[in-house]
Parts: sequence; structure tokens; C-alpha cells
Amino acid sequence: MKLRLLSTLPLLALALASGCGKSTPASATTPAAAATGDFADAKVIEAYGWFIGGQTGVSEIGFSADETEALLRGIRGAATGQKSPYDMAVYGPKLDELMQKRMGAVMAKQLEKNAAEGAAYFAKLKDNKSVTMLPSGLGYEELKPGSGPAPKPTDTVKVHYTGKFLDGTVFDSSVERGEPAEFPLGNVIAGWTEGLQKTSKGGKLKLHVPSKLAYGDAGRSPGMPPGATLIFEVELLEINPVAAAPAAK
Repeated sequence: MKLRLLSTLPLLALALASGCGKSTPASATTPAAAATGDFADAKVIEAYGWFIGGQTGVSEIGFSADETEALLRGIRGAATGQKSPYDMAVYGPKLDELMQKRMGAVMAKQLEKNAAEGAAYFAKLKDNKSVTMLPSGLGYEELKPGSGPAPKPTDTVKVHYTGKFLDGTVFDSSVERGEPAEFPLGNVIAGWTEGLQKTSKGGKLKLHVPSKLAYGDAGRSPGMPPGATLIFEVELLEINPVAAAPAAK
């Protein structure tokens, strides 16, 4: 999170600088400006600003009005070619410390929210008769039966899967990529290792994976928030057992 944020701050500054001092709404742009292409360029730059601002998560940092103005002063100065009065050899570590503190607070708030949503989800899931709840906290339901033996953690499996957050957002999908995934079953998140042993070749499961059996309170950067409950639909295409070691002569 720290490296991502700091590495994108220069891009954010560039995007914000394009709008400094401009309070005229897009709808008020003159026809002449639109005819010369200025209107189109401004819209593209504004879209870029929204994109960069969203990618850096700047709204989540929680800048006050005064802090936002301080940020804009630095951007305006850089955009107009002024020399910075701040030595980054001195202020760089201070900036790093500030961002770690702010993002730590953001992560803590997000963790609290996700933990509460996950607890509510699993409390409701217990009433779903099609879902089997395991002592570990994993829930699974069979969407399509398979045949033959179940895979072992030492086996390599080939699967098609789609992973979603509780709000239905797809965060990863081999189905969308059009290419199955292949991996040793013991080398993935605990919810998968345990869950895929509940089916066999050709079977398809829906796994309801609590955070502790996925990426935990830390999450994973980029894209995996802390404390996230995950839902996977997984089809087991192939099972490849580990080859037996040759007998000693």
C-alpha cells in the first residue's frame, strides 16, 4: 500500500494540476472552445484526473480542507515550474511516515467494516440448507457432482473458477480469461485446499471462504482488502497426483 501510494503521487499531482483554478463547469464551455478541440482535450484530462485520483485512493486518506489546499499549493507550484522549497531528502521520510499512518487508519476502518459484513453473511448462511458448514468456518455447496477420488493436498489440480466479493464484484476469473488455472492444491489459500477435497474430477463447488481461510486481516495489495470474505465457484477439471518416487535398487 505504501509503495503504491507514493509511486502514484506524482501522477496524481499532474492530474490535479490540470484543473487548478478552473471552476467553470463543463456545460459552460463555449462553442468556440469545443470547435477548436480545447473542450475535448479538457474532458480527456479531467477523466485522467478522476482515474488517477481513484487509483491512488486519495479520497480515502481523509485530507481536511486545509490539507487539501496545502496539497494543491504544492501541485500549483510544481505545475508552474517553481523550485520546491522542500528538501525531499528531509521531507521524504516524513511523507512516508504520514502516509503509513493515514493508510493504517484507512485499513483499520476497512477491516472493521469487512469483518462485520463477513460475520453477518455467515450468520445468515447457516440457514441455507444447501450449504454445508465445516468446523473450520468454510461453507460449501455442490453445484455439480464429480466422479472418482477427491484430490489430495499434494496433488496438482486444474480448475476453472470465478472469485467474487460479498457485493458481487468479480475480482478474479479464469473463466473470463479463457484459460484454466493449474497449481498444487496445498499451495493456495486454506479455503481452497480444504474445499476442493470435497469434490472430484468434473465436480463444481461454490465455496464461501471466511477471511481467516483466505487472505486474513492484512489482505493483499493490490486489490484484496483486509478481512474480506470471498465467494468462489470452482470447477475441478483435472487431478494430477504426484508421481511416486522410484523404488530404491
